Amino acid sequence: MVQGCTSDAGKSVIVAGLCRVVTRSGISVAPFKPQNMALNSAVTIDGGEIGRAQAVQAQACNLQPHTDMNPILLKPSSDTGAQVIVHGKAISAMQATEYHDYKKVAMQAVVDSHTRLSSRYQKIIVEGAGSPAEINLRNNDIANMGFAEKVDCPVIIIADIDRGGVFAHLVGTLELLEPSEQERVEGFIINRFRGDNKLLESGLDWLEKRTGKPVIGVVPYLTDFFLDAEDAISTAQRGEKNAQRLKVVVPVLPRISNHTDFDALRMHPMVDLKFVSVDQTDFEADLIILPGSKNVLGDLARLKQAGWRSRLNQHLRYGGKVIGICGGYQMLGGEISDPDAIETALGSDNGFGLLNTKTILYPEKQLKRVKGTLVGDKFASAAIDGYEIHCGITTETGAHQGPLLELELELELDSARHGSPDSNSSRLDGLISEDDQIIGTYLHGLFDKPSAANAILAWAGLENFEAVNLDNIREQQLERLADALEESLSPSFINLLKQA
Repeated sequence: MVQGCTSDAGKSVIVAGLCRVVTRSGISVAPFKPQNMALNSAVTIDGGEIGRAQAVQAQACNLQPHTDMNPILLKPSSDTGAQVIVHGKAISAMQATEYHDYKKVAMQAVVDSHTRLSSRYQKIIVEGAGSPAEINLRNNDIANMGFAEKVDCPVIIIADIDRGGVFAHLVGTLELLEPSEQERVEGFIINRFRGDNKLLESGLDWLEKRTGKPVIGVVPYLTDFFLDAEDAISTAQRGEKNAQRLKVVVPVLPRISNHTDFDALRMHPMVDLKFVSVDQTDFEADLIILPGSKNVLGDLARLKQAGWRSRLNQHLRYGGKVIGICGGYQMLGGEISDPDAIETALGSDNGFGLLNTKTILYPEKQLKRVKGTLVGDKFASAAIDGYEIHCGITTETGAHQGPLLELELELELDSARHGSPDSNSSRLDGLISEDDQIIGTYLHGLFDKPSAANAILAWAGLENFEAVNLDNIREQQLERLADALEESLSPSFINLLKQA
């Protein structure tokens, strides 16, 4: 089990790299995260929902993502409440204190998933959450040492030296653990080091003498490294940018979800993607994209308060283009109602009125892995591949130019849920406004396929440039990461990983 001194110490990335190291040795391995709190998620082969990071780790293992890889997923809808997803299905919204008591029940779901994975794979690489030294969360813990103690799992603790204070992080974390938990720690990994390792030697010697634990390795800082983020938004743009580039702006909603939709745009050499604060409405843009949200009515109210209604109207008057994805799609239409208070107690509100639609949120979440094509000659029937995660059902209330997508459910998902492929699974999704300036869709992954990205970006004003291939980039980065770990971690540890 890989635990970290802090959030964003690099646990997700290190687990993905270790999974690829083991996979390359020919041993069957699966990732596992008992509890994840994130608004970036993925749809699994068995028709459920897990954290996006575990889906990437599954790819590192050459596996399809499965709900057992992340049995508990928390999707925050406010500062004190979250939707609780168990084995891929949303069971209810809970306040923090309510969930703290529920963790006794959640532990059984965690153990059940771990048991099933252990029966199918030779090795399990487990990722902790946050820090094991959060004293206020120790009771009923299922995410870190509570789980490790339950299943008798050895632990490695990692710290991010790029943040500074790495020795205090490691020593302090170890000191705050119970004696049995301290004994469970096999050693430390120092992550994201820039410079000559010789400069660290005296510190490493001191750390090993002070704690009695070995330093398993010092992992270098990997420049221009990319893997889908677990939750935090990266504003870095990779590669050189062409001077003639498309300006794309995405507002960072208070409850923004699945912002990995824009990774392909961040890396595109002719796209200047900017994530902007909701309060920042003074910007230049060719294309504005409203992203997904875990609290659509709350985030819509925040956008209206900040003046986004007039900003969108001004943008469209000057010929700009707008895309709404998932919650952003709902916001572009008319009335949005949440009668069962699934996301919020606000009830209902009118959207921006730029598409002739209305949306009702229902308790049953739509979870679909889909593929298909963009509709119409302008898009050259470009192939798309993505997924849907939403509670809303959106219907048309007036005229539009037409649908955006023709989709089919993936046969694997249909088989898992219904026992056999659904021959009538083709359907239409999304809308294009009559004036051809606005697109709305529930599809996550709209830009992931190069053919679809080229077609959509051409519609937005960028032509004759090949988009990036995210699948290829992920594979390249996973191999690069595995190479770095094999070179920087102790040979004895790497050999232990590779033993069946």
